[in-house]
Amino acid sequence: MTTTTSPQGRTELLRPDRTPVRVLVVDDEAPLAELLSMALRYEGWEVRSAGDGAGALRTAREFRPDAVILDVMLPDMDGLAVLGRLRRELSEVPVLFLTARDSVEDRIAGLTAGGDDYVTKPFSLEEVVARLRGLIRRSGAAAVRSESTLVVGDLMLDEDSHEVSRGGGNIHLTATEFELLRFLMRNPRRVLSKAQILDRVWNYDFGGQANVVELYISYLRKKIDAGRTPMIHTRRGAGYLIKPGE
Repeated sequence: MTTTTSPQGRTELLRPDRTPVRVLVVDDEAPLAELLSMALRYEGWEVRSAGDGAGALRTAREFRPDAVILDVMLPDMDGLAVLGRLRRELSEVPVLFLTARDSVEDRIAGLTAGGDDYVTKPFSLEEVVARLRGLIRRSGAAAVRSESTLVVGDLMLDEDSHEVSRGGGNIHLTATEFELLRFLMRNPRRVLSKAQILDRVWNYDFGGQANVVELYISYLRKKIDAGRTPMIHTRRGAGYLIKPGE
């Protein structure tokens, strides 16, 4: 297993199909659930949330999360009961309990019921993320991303194998298309001018033939964006950029 460190200093995890890790956050305190969700999205993960047990079970069936953060105290049913029902449908998903209870008995009850770890309130977001990352890696639900991989949203490019995929589906590119996409993905959300692209991808000045950039951008769009939310965008008079589909 290889590792990579993102620009923010994080080692990034991906599912076996190379899509983002999925996490379900279950807590009836909306501000806390939103804080947790923001922290997890910062990791590059896909997050859904629920405010009660019934919503948690419904979302888990639809979302098929790789891990669950579960508050013990929920308005409609006990978190341990939610866990029991989750285990019948998602037997292997790791579950991190959140609770204000800190007694040994409560910890034993949560772990005996099938919980994988236990964090008491108040807690630091960093601790929750670190515990969750450990659970996900030990469960085998995700692999550490290769350091040769570039990722923008659900689009992935392996610089070593020259494999490209979006949403888990493979995309075949020519050598020039690959180099153009790599340059865009190394500079996500940054507008790149035609001159910059020509210099980096073609390594010389086409002198009046900058429309080759437009041509290859159109080729990429047909392969990357066809039938999907567009990721490659034109900024008229400025250039082109790539950013996650919204």
